[in-house]
Amino acid sequence: MSESRITRCGRYGRLLVLLTALGASLNAACRPAPPPPAATVSVETFAVVDGRQITRVDVDQAYRRVQDPSQTPSDEEMLAAKLSVLNDLIIQDILLAKARALKLEVSPADLDMAYADARKNLSDAAFQQELSRRSLTPADVREGLRRELLAQKVITQEVGSKIAVTDQEVAAAFNANRAQFNMAEESYHLGQIVVTPVRDPQVTNSNGDDAKTPQEAAAKVQMLLERLKGGASFQELASGYSEDPESAPRGGDLGLVPLSRLKQAPQPLRDAVLNKAPGSVNVASGGGAYTIVLVAAHEPAGQRDLTTPGVRERITETLRARKDQLFRTAYITTARNDVVVVNYLARRLVESKGTLPSLQLAAPGAQK
Repeated sequence: MSESRITRCGRYGRLLVLLTALGASLNAACRPAPPPPAATVSVETFAVVDGRQITRVDVDQAYRRVQDPSQTPSDEEMLAAKLSVLNDLIIQDILLAKARALKLEVSPADLDMAYADARKNLSDAAFQQELSRRSLTPADVREGLRRELLAQKVITQEVGSKIAVTDQEVAAAFNANRAQFNMAEESYHLGQIVVTPVRDPQVTNSNGDDAKTPQEAAAKVQMLLERLKGGASFQELASGYSEDPESAPRGGDLGLVPLSRLKQAPQPLRDAVLNKAPGSVNVASGGGAYTIVLVAAHEPAGQRDLTTPGVRERITETLRARKDQLFRTAYITTARNDVVVVNYLARRLVESKGTLPSLQLAAPGAQK
């Protein structure tokens, strides 16, 4: 983070004692820095971040990437969604400025991989059809992905790489939650990726991915299994593709499932778990739906301690995730506080006094 003006002025004040001949120039150096040049604001300006504009076209394009084109939201729902998208773009713009200062770039190989991911399990024709439905071009998608990857790179370098979990913290967490590591009965630690053959009313995975036909579901499961065989993270695939709204945000994690509960599950699910080795992945299917099940661990009944395989690792991962969320939020909040942001879309809504302004989507391809 850049040095504050107060710190600079304090430093120059000390130099002034030693080098009085430079007093005039040092006093000039301590004057407040001039604000960024004022942006020319028009009805197409939705926000300004340190003089950089975010326009209607920017918001509409990002909105089309995340909005299901088959849905017809109300004006209020559309405006709420656009406010959320705009806030994300404001944060992204701030992080991209950080990336430029840190001289970070996204490699062509990483961008190609992300683009291939965005295509999911779709054929060239199906992917192009999906882009047409959203009024997007491949270049639009690649640029959106580049910006997302670059923003994430800043967070990884400035936050993630600096997070550490000590042995003392792990021991303290274990002692505070010892009862949770006393298994009353034999249990399985499970993860799942759910794929359904119908359109889901709520898609909560990070890719907005939803198989809508039995054929799409079968192809999606095959793609996911190939990715897993290639070494992809089960948690990342579950977050990006699972159609279960409860477990997808947790990376598919179901926690410890007691044997008594497993015995009440449908036969295909029991067969995918019972007597399977830890680390194995199996598929349960029925009615055109699929559940890819990860058997992360098989836990016998009894008390665990920090020498029990997997206990220390699970506690460490939990503590690291908590710290990451906390410091990520603090970093983004601080970064936003350090810049001048004017959200004109929000301002216009307030000034409209309850009358919704017209915010129809800009024509695809419109210039900023």
